Amino acid sequence: MVIILSILLALAMLATVGVMFAGMLGLARGEEGSGATRSNTLMRWRVGLQGLAILLFLALMLAMRG
Repeated sequence: MVIILSILLALAMLATVGVMFAGMLGLARGEEGSGATRSNTLMRWRVGLQGLAILLFLALMLAMRG
């Protein structure tokens, strides 16, 4: 169980970083219209992925404790 949670946590963290950089690039370009909407959507995904990573981290800590 610990190995599975560790792998899922690593994937969630990598996805968070990837989405964050994609969103930051869109913001840095100063895109108007649909580009700005895409960037905002990516930032919302980043927040969700961060939440998932935190939950997986907590689950991993609980699994290691037992």
